[in-house]
Amino acid sequence: MDLLIYSLKRIGVSIMTLFLVAAITFFLMNAIPGSPFMTERSTPEQIEQANIKYGLDKPVPVQFVNYVKNLLHGDMGVSLKMQEGTDVTTILFGQGKFGRSIRLGVMALLVAVVVGIPLGTLAAYYRGKWIDNILRVLTTLGVAMPSFVIATLMLFGFGVHLGWFPVQSGNLETPITYVMPVICLAFYPSCYIAKLTRTSMLDSISQDYIRTARAKGVKTKVILFKHALRNSLIPVITYLGPLTAGIITGSLVVEQIFNVPGVGNYFVSSILNRDYPVIMGTTILLGCLIIIMNLVVDIAYKIVDPRINITKKGN
Repeated sequence: MDLLIYSLKRIGVSIMTLFLVAAITFFLMNAIPGSPFMTERSTPEQIEQANIKYGLDKPVPVQFVNYVKNLLHGDMGVSLKMQEGTDVTTILFGQGKFGRSIRLGVMALLVAVVVGIPLGTLAAYYRGKWIDNILRVLTTLGVAMPSFVIATLMLFGFGVHLGWFPVQSGNLETPITYVMPVICLAFYPSCYIAKLTRTSMLDSISQDYIRTARAKGVKTKVILFKHALRNSLIPVITYLGPLTAGIITGSLVVEQIFNVPGVGNYFVSSILNRDYPVIMGTTILLGCLIIIMNLVVDIAYKIVDPRINITKKGN
C-alpha cells in the first residue's frame, strides 16, 4: 500500500514537472528573435502567410494553450521546415527512428552496467595495487574524454585504417553496424559507473557490519560481492535513471557522427532549423523518459534495500 501511495504521488508530481518543462521550453523557444520561415528568398508577406497558416501569428500564451490542448488529444503538431506538413509523431516514431534509438541505447546501457560494475568492484577489491591504479587512470580518462573524440578515433582506427567496421552505421540493419556506436555511447557511462562503484564499495567496506562479518570469519570475496556490493549499488541505481533516458533517446553527437537516423539526430536538426513542433516533441519525449526512469529508480531503491522507507523521501 505504501508503494502504491508513493507511486501515485510521484505520478502527480511527474505530470506537473513535465508541464513545467514543456512551458519553459515553449516560451524560451519563442523568445528567440526571428522566424522559422525566414530565409534569404522569403518576403515579409510570405513569412506572414506562413505564420497565419501554422497559428504563429497569435500571442505566445495563446499558442501555448492551443498546443497543450492539442497535446492532450495526442496531437503534437506538424513539422514547419524539416518535413513540412508531416506529423511530429510520425517524424519521431515513424520508420523505426525511436525504435532504432531504443535498441542502440539499451545495448549501450547493458554494456555500461556489465562492464562498469565489475571494474569498480575489482578496483575496490585490489585497492592500492597496480590493478586499481590502472583502472583509476583508465576510468578518469574515459570520463574526461568527450564522446566525439572517441567516435573520431574509432572511425579512423577501426573503420578507415583497419576496415573492421563500416564507417557509417546507417539504419543499423546488421549486428556489426552496432559495434562502434554502442561502444562510443557506453564508454563514458562505463567509466563513470566503475568510479562510482569503487567509491561506494570502499565506503561500504568500512561499515560496522563488514567488520562483524570479517570477525566471524566470512571470506573476503563473499563480503565484497554478497554484502558490500548490494549496498554499493544504490548510488549506481541513482545514476542509471537519467542515464537510461539520455542514452535511449540517443546521443546527439554519436548519432550524427555515425549517420544514424535516430531521435537524437532529429533533435539537433530541429534546433538548427527552428522547427518548433519537433523541438517540443523531442523535449517532451526526453522529459517523459527521464521522469519515468526516476520513478523506476526510486522503486528499485526499495527492492535493493528494503530498509529504505520511500514514503518519507523528500522527492
